[in-house]
Amino acid sequence: MIVFIRTIVLYFFVVIVMRIMGKRQIGELQPFELVIAIMLSELAAIPMQEPGVPLLNGIIPILTLMILEVTISYISLKFRPFRKIVCGEPSILIKHGKVVEEELRRQRFNLDDLLEELRLLNYFNISDIEYAILETNGKLSIIPKPDKAPLTKKDLNIFSPPEKLPISLILDGELQKVNLFIAGYDENWLKEQLKFYNIEKYEDVFIAMLDTKGQLFVQRR
Repeated sequence: MIVFIRTIVLYFFVVIVMRIMGKRQIGELQPFELVIAIMLSELAAIPMQEPGVPLLNGIIPILTLMILEVTISYISLKFRPFRKIVCGEPSILIKHGKVVEEELRRQRFNLDDLLEELRLLNYFNISDIEYAILETNGKLSIIPKPDKAPLTKKDLNIFSPPEKLPISLILDGELQKVNLFIAGYDENWLKEQLKFYNIEKYEDVFIAMLDTKGQLFVQRR
């Protein structure tokens, strides 16, 4: 029972710490953030596995790492030279349609990995690429040559109205009153709209939302 309670306490504590540290996904973590995430998991595991270890022995190091991460992030935000040290800089792997061999070796990035990343981004010819940049989080960014860039609506002189954020109004039979207010409507309007779908009660609605074009989408249970 003690181990059970300690596990619950540490779980919620680590979740709160991770929320304070930010919303980055694992694939978008900077090197120092990944190190801290790994250390957090190790520090939380020790008090859970060893009931004889005081709970504070796990909580205090985790708090220390959280403060360290927030401090480093703040300093990185304010001082570019420090950001270069802890995060590094983007590296150009392809320039003007040619692979930069020296940079490829320096980043220990082999040709097979490079070609695989290009294929995942729907680029199959190196000659079609103006720049390929390896970002500090390990992802590859591509700038294609002008004649290989995909067409946009602007290129075709096609005008489209700006899209809005989708807003959920009913989720699993429950009215989202705050969202309805943000959308600028009231319950009377919503009930009138639901009548077109032969729906009388919110409980009969699985999801109702305003899409990016401002149209109401409704799905019954």
